Parts: sequence; structure tokens; C-alpha cells
Amino acid sequence: MVFLMILLFSYLQTSQQIQKTMVNGKEMLSNPRLKPVQGTLNVVMNQNVTLSCNSDSGSPPVRYTLFKRNQKVSTLNRPDLTPSLFNLTINSASDLGEYKCKAENNNTSGGKYSNSLSFTLLEPISKPVLSSPTSQAKKGQNVTLSCLSENGSLPITYIFFKGTQSISSQVMMHKEAAEIVLFINSSSDFGTYKCRAENGFRRNAKYSNGFNFTLAEERRLSQPLIISLGLIVLLFAIGLALAIPFFLIPSYKAKKFKPTRPSTGFTSTPNVEEPEDEVIYSEIMPVKPEEEYINFSVLRREDEKDKRVCATVYSRVLSRD
Repeated sequence: MVFLMILLFSYLQTSQQIQKTMVNGKEMLSNPRLKPVQGTLNVVMNQNVTLSCNSDSGSPPVRYTLFKRNQKVSTLNRPDLTPSLFNLTINSASDLGEYKCKAENNNTSGGKYSNSLSFTLLEPISKPVLSSPTSQAKKGQNVTLSCLSENGSLPITYIFFKGTQSISSQVMMHKEAAEIVLFINSSSDFGTYKCRAENGFRRNAKYSNGFNFTLAEERRLSQPLIISLGLIVLLFAIGLALAIPFFLIPSYKAKKFKPTRPSTGFTSTPNVEEPEDEVIYSEIMPVKPEEEYINFSVLRREDEKDKRVCATVYSRVLSRD
């Protein structure tokens, strides 16, 4: 059993040595690897990028050639197996095409090709806008904050902050705004809020302006309403002051000074009670220039049962000297 394992190990070593074809006593190159030095293929317009190409094994020196859509871009020679670095600038959409590199030495027929890479263009995001349906809040109230970048490659990742401390986890949105619901519990919850937006390229992250809630005061009478009520009270006082001399005082005097029955000495029936509203009429009629004729009308109650009122007229002529 041990003998068989030794034979199998020897066979594997021999197979590997066979794969490493030797030409003129030198080892052939392995297929090179092409990768971005910055670690991501997401780029923005006018960005500088670097691609690394190298073979892990083979006899140096090595010549590396970078291709874009099968068109040669650049060639670099290395005296050893260290990576070759190709610097590029993404100026247009055509610079996003497929890239490959080829490694070759004097002993490699046709060279060895790497894997292919393609860049993804990211549109820079615009500064996000942080907003809320209300700018005033009361303690014990829930409020909503919304964060949205109008422009930028999707998806966009948002996160909310209060001061410099994050108050939410990252949320990835495509076109909609990111939202967070806050509970206003104390005065400290009225601090400054912000949000950050990014779209896969961290150096392109942008922050919104600060947003502050103000404490909503209890509902009180507004100043215009107070002024209106004051004017109404003032007009009422003026009206009352004008009504006193024209209406109230004459009415009061009329009630206080009722007409009373004068004592004439002329009565038709003595000891007859007369009602309180008894009115005595007198009429003076001229007869002659030197005389006056006076009529006295006296109202009296004739019968208590049927409550009839009778009038007795007395006449007297007065002569003037």
C-alpha cells in the first residue's frame, strides 16, 4: 500500500514537470492575471485607473501587452516576474470596453492571454436633500425624515446621522427616497440631522445640509384674533357710552317723575279713590281779551264692580283786571 502511494506521488510530480514545457532549457510562462489596482471596476468619468498584469511562473524577461477590444493599448517589458502596471484615464464611454493582457517571453510561442475585465461607469451623485413633512414637533410625536439624491448611478445607499453619530443602518434604494421615522421624546431629540448618499464609489459620498426640528408651542390665540376681539370690545364700549345720554337717561327720568293729580278743589264726588294712572286735562280757551275760560276734566271711578270710569267737567271764567 505504501509502495502504491509513493508511485502515485511520483506520477503527479512527473505530470507537473511535463506541463512546464521547457524550450531551450527555459520554462514557459503561465497565463497572466489582469486585475485593477484600486480593487474595483466602478469608475467615474475622467478618473485615472491602474491595471496590473503578471504571470506567476515562467522564465523572464517577460513582455506584457495590454489590449482593449483586441486593439493594442500599451506594451511593457519586465526583467523578472513582477507585475506590469498600465495607467489609464476613463475619458469616455469607449474607455469602458473589455481589457486583456498578453504575456510572452522568448520561449513562448504566441504568448499567453489573461482574463478579461470591463469597467462600469458611475454617474456622480448629486448632493442629497434631507426633508420632512413638518419642521415643528412636540414631545411624544413621531416625525419622518426623507433623504434623496436627484442624480447618480443606481442603486444609491443612504444612511442617517444625528450630529456625527449614525442613527440608522445603510439602506439601498433605486429611485425612491430613503426614510426614517423618529420619536421625539426629549429636548435632545431637537438636534441637527443629516444624511449621506453614495453609489458604490466611496470617494464620491456626499452629505446633505443639516435639518432641525423646532418645538411646537401650545395653541394660543393668535395676535390678529386678539386685536379683533379688542376692537369689538372697544366698539361695544363706545356704543354703550353713546346710548346712555340718548336712551337710558331719558327713560330713567320718565319713570322717576310720573305725573301726579293737582289739587284743584273741585271734585264731583268726595272720597272717591282714583287709579294711579289718572290724568287731569285742562284747557284754557280765550273768550274775551280780558277773560279766560278754563275747563277742568276729572276722571273718577263711578262703580267699583263694573270698573267704569266717568269724567266730570268743571268750567270757570276768570276775568282779568
